[in-house]
Amino acid sequence: MAEEAGGAVLTIGHSAHPYGTFRDLLRRAGVTAVADVRTSPYSRHFPQFTAGALKAALARDGIAYSFVGKELGGRPGDGRYYRDGVADYERMATAPEFASGLDRLLEGARKYRLALMCSEQEPLDCHRCLLVARALAGRGVALGHILPDGRIEPHAETEERLLLLTGRAEEDLFASREERLAAAYRQRGRKAAFESPDADTVAAE
Repeated sequence: MAEEAGGAVLTIGHSAHPYGTFRDLLRRAGVTAVADVRTSPYSRHFPQFTAGALKAALARDGIAYSFVGKELGGRPGDGRYYRDGVADYERMATAPEFASGLDRLLEGARKYRLALMCSEQEPLDCHRCLLVARALAGRGVALGHILPDGRIEPHAETEERLLLLTGRAEEDLFASREERLAAAYRQRGRKAAFESPDADTVAAE
C-alpha cells in the first residue's frame, strides 16, 4: 500500500527544460531521488538529461539518481512484447523483469521521495504513466504527476483526463468504470507507445 511505499510516488517528464528548471520542479515537489525509466538514458537534443551529466548534476544538488530503464523502459527488446510493431503495454506489464523493476521502485520509495523520470512532458503521452504508474496504482501506491507549472496532479485526476480524452467519461450501462478505464489505457497506450517496424510482432489474439 502507499504507506508501505513511504507515501506518494511522483512522475516527471524532463521535456525541453533547462536543468535548473527541472531541478526546481523536483525541489518544489520535495523529490529526493529520481528513477530514470527511459530505455536509453541519453538525449542528443538536450544533453543535460543524458544519464551521466544528469546524475552528476543531481548529486551536486543533493538528489539521488538511479537508472531502471532496463526493467521499466518503454521500448522492449523482446519481440514478444510487441503487437503489430507497437509496444504492447499490457503484455509488458506481465514480464518478470517488469515486476522486479516495480519492486526496486517500491524499495526506493521507502527511503526517498521518488520521482519517475522520462522525456515526455504530458503524462498521458508517456509510458511512465500509461504503463508504470498504472501498475503501481494497481499495487495500491499513491501517485502524482509533476506538471510543467509545478502542480502535482493526483493520478486519479490523470485517469479522469484519460477517460475524457478517449471519449469514455460518461457512465455506460454495459461497462463498469474499471472496464472503461482499461479500454482507455489500451487505446491511449497504442497511440503513445514506441513503434518498431523491425520488431518480431506477435499476432493479435
